[in-house]
Amino acid sequence: MLFSLKKFISIFLEPFTFAFLLLVLVFIFLIFNSYKKAKFSLFFGLIFLFLISNSVVSNFLLSSLENKYKNQNNLDISKAEYILLLGGDFKSRAYEVIKLNQKLPNAKIITSGYEGDKKITDALYAKQELISMGIDENRIIMQTKPKDTIEEAVAIKKLIKDKSFILVTSAYHLPRAMKIFKKEGLNPIAVPTDFEIEELKSNRYLNVKEIKKVHLAIHEYLGILWLEIKEMLD
Repeated sequence: MLFSLKKFISIFLEPFTFAFLLLVLVFIFLIFNSYKKAKFSLFFGLIFLFLISNSVVSNFLLSSLENKYKNQNNLDISKAEYILLLGGDFKSRAYEVIKLNQKLPNAKIITSGYEGDKKITDALYAKQELISMGIDENRIIMQTKPKDTIEEAVAIKKLIKDKSFILVTSAYHLPRAMKIFKKEGLNPIAVPTDFEIEELKSNRYLNVKEIKKVHLAIHEYLGILWLEIKEMLD
């Protein structure tokens, strides 16, 4: 119930949906001949679209998320018995898992994630891809039930208790993920990957890629806010 409610609310607060709703509002005002309100809404919508489609805003929003665990090169990972690959964008996270596998050839690799609107679960897809890359099937543990990071943390706690493990996920998602796993009393070692902020010669404007980056940042901030609300209610 809470998962569905969170997803429903977040849809309307994400930047692209918000911009679309502004255009719908403009259309409604025009139908009822409220031209002044229509002009104001259209102007506000254009400004909003300009802001969310440029690299200055997108990099600013992502920077505090991606920089929190950016410098993790000197971490001692030798005692980690598990590598947790969070469900989601496997292709951008797999490279980090392969690198870790070379350093920890005996560590168990946990793949996680349900199917959503796909034919197979994220956990199974990741397992199949890792096997194709040469990882021993017997070293891979699947968690196919978790629908979000909170459920993933609960499932991992049942599996490994308080043992140290490496948490591999996108850099922008790590702050929220670490907060969730630590709240469950777990001992994750943060290893970020899939950095979205790029070194640019000049700022980009009216770019779809920047809208995606803003979407990712807003999604994470909403998730962190949701955690804080849950903590207050508890």
